[in-house]
Amino acid sequence: MARIYTNISSTIAQNNLRKSNADLSVSLERLSTGLRINRGADDPAGLIVSERLRSEMKGLNQAIDNSERASSVIATTEGYLAEVADLLNSVKNLVVQAANTGGVSKEEIEANQLQVDSAIESITRISSVASFAGLDLLNGSLEYTTSGLDNTDIAFSRIDSARFGTATSLDVDVEVTTPAEKGLLWLSSDAGGFTGFALDNELTLEIAGKDGAQTLTFAAGTQQSAMVNAINLISDSTGVEAAFLNSAGSSGIQFRSEGYGTESFVSVRPVGSGGSGFEAYTAPGGSAAQRDEGVDVKAIVNGALATGRGLSVSMNTPALSMELDLAEAFGIATTPPANQSNFQITGGGANFQLGPSVNSAQQISLGIGSVAASRLGGSLDDTGSRFFLNSLKSGQDNELATGDSALASDILDKAILEVSKMRGRLGAFERNTIQTNVRSLQIGLENITASESKIRDADFAAETANLTRAQILNQAGTSVLATANSSAQNVLALLQ
Repeated sequence: MARIYTNISSTIAQNNLRKSNADLSVSLERLSTGLRINRGADDPAGLIVSERLRSEMKGLNQAIDNSERASSVIATTEGYLAEVADLLNSVKNLVVQAANTGGVSKEEIEANQLQVDSAIESITRISSVASFAGLDLLNGSLEYTTSGLDNTDIAFSRIDSARFGTATSLDVDVEVTTPAEKGLLWLSSDAGGFTGFALDNELTLEIAGKDGAQTLTFAAGTQQSAMVNAINLISDSTGVEAAFLNSAGSSGIQFRSEGYGTESFVSVRPVGSGGSGFEAYTAPGGSAAQRDEGVDVKAIVNGALATGRGLSVSMNTPALSMELDLAEAFGIATTPPANQSNFQITGGGANFQLGPSVNSAQQISLGIGSVAASRLGGSLDDTGSRFFLNSLKSGQDNELATGDSALASDILDKAILEVSKMRGRLGAFERNTIQTNVRSLQIGLENITASESKIRDADFAAETANLTRAQILNQAGTSVLATANSSAQNVLALLQ
């Protein structure tokens, strides 16, 4: 049929041209942006998934940056600690040299003291100035704060990490389940051996402990009290002390280790012909034994069994990692409430966000204590007083000229051990936590990026083919529309 008023062919051509123009526009947009999805209408479901993946990618990227920043903080801290360790070792040399009073003059000792003072002041200065981008590292600002800690129960505490979760503080309950004990032996003679409290015959004893072994020979007639004094004179080289006890059922010489735990032991062995008939026993009337070890304290901390070593306990759980030095009275207590203590961790610590989501499971908290001279090397003297590194300075209790050189050496050994443990703990955190975390996050970021790209990015090969198709259809549609518009003119021939 021939119509003029309505050109159906033109309408059809226009609709198809409009479609080809839309396809051409989409192809041009995708090729120019490089994205398959530029608006929600392109792929609503794909857009939702893509945006969620993009959010995860942002979190992963920032978590990687956070981890690398944490690694820089730890490396900087460890660098400062290395300098502290060098200074401590130099002080150790000076203390050992000053103890050689037979070969070192008073003037040399005074010169050494000046070096000790300078080194200790440098350690405290490092503690004050160590920082990273304004963050103080070793002045104690990154250690945990506690409340309710009873020093008569817990003499010293070091909290390495604590996880608070949604709480503002963490309760710590400590209960001694197995009290610490010293190694203990009694010297007795089955054949008498003593007349009153004096030796009948010459006696030679080999006495050994964790600090070494010594042999003492006692002449006939030596009083047991004199034997005890001689044994105690060399206790610093054996780690064994003696006591003369004279009470019903327990008269005689008691040998005990100076420290507690399995590392502290007592060995007493008569040697030579004069020792026949003498024997060491675990208790008066007990079984014979040449050696007896102490017992490490055992304690339950927040329901978990802590590892004991002498009077110290340590635990390492995801929620809490710490070391506690128990006071002697508390560490040997057997019944409540004497064997129970509690305190609270109220805050502090260095909190590192190592995961893409902000929650406690993806955060690591680490305590970094102060290395000021007043905080390093806490060691007990014979009276039970605790001394730190600053006690080695001029005018203090353990200065080189008038102090106890053995105690000074012990203080330094403990300070060196503390710094070494801190460096090792930070190194383990950097290697086993941060570095592995970065690698795992990078793998996750790689895979998520690939997934997001597959959903959202344009396939240029396919889009180029679509563009070519849309261009051809556009050109053909334009030509067809021109033909359709001119076809109505053919009707005019009927009017001639």
